[in-house]
Amino acid sequence: MDTSYLSLTGKVAVVTGGSRGIGKAIALTLADAGADVVVCSRKLEDLEKVAAEIRAMGRKSLAVAMHNREVDSIKNAIDAIMKEFGRIDILVNNAATNPGMGYLVDMDEKMYDQIMVTNLKGYTIMSQLVGKIMREQKSGNIVNISSVGGVTPDNGLGLYCISKAGIGMLTRALAKEMGQFNIRVNCIAPGVVRTKFSKALWSNEPLLKQELTHTPIQRIAEPEEMGRIALFLASNASAYMTGQTLVVDGGGSI
Repeated sequence: MDTSYLSLTGKVAVVTGGSRGIGKAIALTLADAGADVVVCSRKLEDLEKVAAEIRAMGRKSLAVAMHNREVDSIKNAIDAIMKEFGRIDILVNNAATNPGMGYLVDMDEKMYDQIMVTNLKGYTIMSQLVGKIMREQKSGNIVNISSVGGVTPDNGLGLYCISKAGIGMLTRALAKEMGQFNIRVNCIAPGVVRTKFSKALWSNEPLLKQELTHTPIQRIAEPEEMGRIALFLASNASAYMTGQTLVVDGGGSI
């Protein structure tokens, strides 16, 4: 069976939040499909380990320290990527934060700013800057990582859910604008995934049991499963798909 539509050979992919969890899994999956992969996050030491894994697969890789809340840091990262590779074919916006839980009416402004700037403004600025490069190339593919919380709100995670809902609309708005330039934009909304980011939930047996009571597939996801969905969206397997959010939560949202 010909599966060349999944090949990313010759493509340059950039994955933010690429040092661990979902981001790392996506970076390794895209590399396995043939892409050269740039991984970005705040801690260069952790990124270098992922980049080394990608190089061991026979692909080119670059680790770039970048803070998703600082515009200058994002600009510098993109400059370094373009200097090394000269193009960006795939952007995966994955970096995110959720520094606290609590009811919306009790959350302070500082918490609001931290969540919105990282989770939404960071995605927007990265998409703007890389989108201009893709527009010049007349081709490109952006994959945003949201959350099922952006579709169905969760008590105690209101601000996080609002930021993730914004990513869904960012996806749709960008897709509508950029389709004319042969650029597709899609989104993944994962449920609970076995990562350090969500460890407070899946490592707590009562909380996990409660989560699984409304999940038809009676388990949480593994990071590699999100990597495969990202490959589908980044490849020609989804060539006629744009502006969509794929909810990948084991059926919990139904």
